[in-house]
Amino acid sequence: MLLAAATFTFPLLASALLGAAVFVFAGVIARALATEDQAQDDEWRYDVSRINELRKISFLYRGFQPLMQSLAAMNRRAFRDQLPEINRQILAAGHSRYWTAEEWLAKIELQAFLWAFPIFYVCIEMMGPPGVVLGGVLTIVAAVLMRRRLARQAEYRLFLIKLRLPYLLDLLTLLMEAGSTFLSALREACHEFRDHPVGVEFGRVLAEMNMGKSRTAALESLKRRLSDDEITSIVGAIIQGEQLGTPLAVLFRTQADFMRIKRTQRAETIAGEAGVKMLAPAVLIMAATVIVILGPFVLAFMTGDFLG
Repeated sequence: MLLAAATFTFPLLASALLGAAVFVFAGVIARALATEDQAQDDEWRYDVSRINELRKISFLYRGFQPLMQSLAAMNRRAFRDQLPEINRQILAAGHSRYWTAEEWLAKIELQAFLWAFPIFYVCIEMMGPPGVVLGGVLTIVAAVLMRRRLARQAEYRLFLIKLRLPYLLDLLTLLMEAGSTFLSALREACHEFRDHPVGVEFGRVLAEMNMGKSRTAALESLKRRLSDDEITSIVGAIIQGEQLGTPLAVLFRTQADFMRIKRTQRAETIAGEAGVKMLAPAVLIMAATVIVILGPFVLAFMTGDFLG
């Protein structure tokens, strides 16, 4: 009788404990993924606000916030020299300014770690135990590629900005020559280019000026945010001309013409390099063509069928 009762009770108790464990685990996951703001406590108010914004925009940050903060602290020490450049690339690529460089590296490391599971599974299934080495190498390669992707995004977005910047300067020139003030002209230009990165960046300049920054300080902030040699020289010339009292409409027209000349020179340089870059593919295509044409004759000669 006791044995029968124990046989019935133990599975029931085990099932109850397992159900409780699943319930607690689900509660922990739900709290981790919740986007409610954290309490301010004694922490720095802006940093807590920044973290709350990251929790809203990033699923990874919501789900793995303690781990990402630990990785960020490690990255702060391990990649101290690279953090300023990574931070510049984050801003130039148009990502949220709430990300810090060390947290962005932590995000890349966490993504590589999550990718490691299918990578290791496939490599071990294909190669057996030696696949562990290949899986580790491919995981590191995935992290490096995600890091390089940020740099490519920043370069491409800067290219788009430089491509449209002359047109925005032309629009500012026309509006100011028609009698608009700089603020109203900039507001209209940002609205016209609102779906383009150049409109987004100058929209931030306009927002900073509306919050009380001087025109020079807002343009300096744009220059530091993009940190591109060509844009730096243009913004620097505008700031210097404004300090010397040159009319802004004249400055904008001059800089727009300068950018068009630079773009023409850049296109001529790329066209001149195209011939050299096409040399290697052309040689490979010629070699492949020769092999396709002469291959059957060589095979027939080697097998003795050429004379038969």
